[in-house]
Amino acid sequence: METNVPSLVLVSPSGEKVLEEAVARLEALWGDMAISTIEAGEAVHLSAATGDVEEAISWLQGLPLDVSTKAPMRMGLVVADMDSTIIGCECLDELADFAGKKAEVSAITERAMAGELDFEGALTARVAMLAGLPLTALEDCYHARVRLNPGAEIFIKTMAHLGAQCALVSGGFTFFTSRVAAAAGFHSQRANRLIDDGTHLTGQVGQPILGKEAKLAALKEDAARLKLPLTHTLAIGDGANDLMMIEAAGLGIAYYAKPIVAARAPARIDHGSLESALFFQGISRNAFVRPA
Repeated sequence: METNVPSLVLVSPSGEKVLEEAVARLEALWGDMAISTIEAGEAVHLSAATGDVEEAISWLQGLPLDVSTKAPMRMGLVVADMDSTIIGCECLDELADFAGKKAEVSAITERAMAGELDFEGALTARVAMLAGLPLTALEDCYHARVRLNPGAEIFIKTMAHLGAQCALVSGGFTFFTSRVAAAAGFHSQRANRLIDDGTHLTGQVGQPILGKEAKLAALKEDAARLKLPLTHTLAIGDGANDLMMIEAAGLGIAYYAKPIVAARAPARIDHGSLESALFFQGISRNAFVRPA
């Protein structure tokens, strides 16, 4: 996380007592500080004239808090990863289960998301294991395995209602992103394309593969199209292929992320739902858009 910025947004999924403890600890460290309530009992913004954010975070160890080191500001563009961020699974791993190869594929996925493997090579190798899988398995997988993560629909539909553009940008596959984007309320979606012969997957993926550079490019292209500086953008994800866009955005959020991502993101959701991404921007519950 960023250092030497005496500003923190704290979100407590566990309630007011945790926030009170956090504020007391930081008052002992920082002394005088401004305290602004974002949502009573749930979210506050703390700032001080001087102080070190990394030291402050260390004083909060052991408290179940989602934390942002950025002063709250409403963003005009959201770029979100899909697998294990907006939804609660890795679609490729779940497809592999239908092919009887989940263990082998999941092992590669874990290493790729941790930054231990080249993303493009790892994706190609995993998709090759799906050769011969009937196309009906994709529909079965979507309906049986794919679920929006807690707060996803509220997060995206609230941002859209407040005027932000919301883009789903995934290293996964268009079959799933098209459906998830519609369910959560995204304006657009980009992903990789599984190649089939009309009835079965061929084990190939369309080129070029959408990886970490393409995610960063999507953030920059959408911001330029909207005439927004990157400081007014939000990027959120969990894996190593999300890190470039997370670091480039004005508000980069690591969502239950791999260590390499969590260590470098200026904001982290480790305890609550995707609603924390709204609190990080200073948006209170009375502005939330509830699912129909």
